[in-house]
Amino acid sequence: MLRPTPPPRMIKLKSPREIGLMREAGKLVARALDAVKPLAQPGGTTAEMNEVVASIFKDAGATPLFLDYPNAAHGKPAFPAVICTSLNEQVVHGIPNRRPLKEGDILSVDTGCRLNGWCGDSAVTLAIGEVDPVARKLLDVTEETLNLAIRAMARCRTWSEVASLMERFVHSQGFHVVEKFVGHGIGQQLHEDPQVPNFVSKELKRQDFVLEPGLVLAIEPMVSVGTKDVRVLGDTWTVETRDRRPSAHFEHTVAMTPDGPRILTLPDGVPDDTLPGPQRVD
Repeated sequence: MLRPTPPPRMIKLKSPREIGLMREAGKLVARALDAVKPLAQPGGTTAEMNEVVASIFKDAGATPLFLDYPNAAHGKPAFPAVICTSLNEQVVHGIPNRRPLKEGDILSVDTGCRLNGWCGDSAVTLAIGEVDPVARKLLDVTEETLNLAIRAMARCRTWSEVASLMERFVHSQGFHVVEKFVGHGIGQQLHEDPQVPNFVSKELKRQDFVLEPGLVLAIEPMVSVGTKDVRVLGDTWTVETRDRRPSAHFEHTVAMTPDGPRILTLPDGVPDDTLPGPQRVD
């Protein structure tokens, strides 16, 4: 879930204890995303996925972050589900439904929760059965864009350095960075400062920030095959590409520590200080 407009900027650094609590929320989010993967096949539905994740959060005593989230379009309905499910040309904020998934679809699933007062947020885009080569490359490029950002945090001083690497990589692969929505700081609230773009702009250069210990970010590149331009559908939530060509979205909650970045939304048992390796991108 993405913050469309920022409040006055105030970055809240987290202590090692607080990062540890966020790791517990992150592990629960990772478990929820793993649980929807068996349903990511022809005939499965996003409504079923939503029910599975809602049950996992309820059993753990966690609060879903997306359910009833206020709409940026004033007077419009709050978000009605625990997960966002964005299909094919949909970029973010898709609403789960009972429509069966089809062979060749790609589906972004995004979710977050608050556990013991602290938040985790993560997303993955899944292939439904066999997908065409362009869709497969889109998934690989988008995931690698997230991974290279996390690796770069270990050696870059400011976020603009990381964002530049992300943008250049996406463009080198013939794709486009969706610029309308960006990542965000995260902690006791889903959306905290700073905004975390996946591209470099004059605004980022003015609002750049140092990658210092205690910083926790939800990093979430969104990449499209065609145009970077998007529009909001009539449900006032779902965002799709204007040319209706496919888009993908991957996200992790990542903390900066004195020893480098830690991925807080990895599954339980996976060391959170292991940086992701490069994905194969043909």
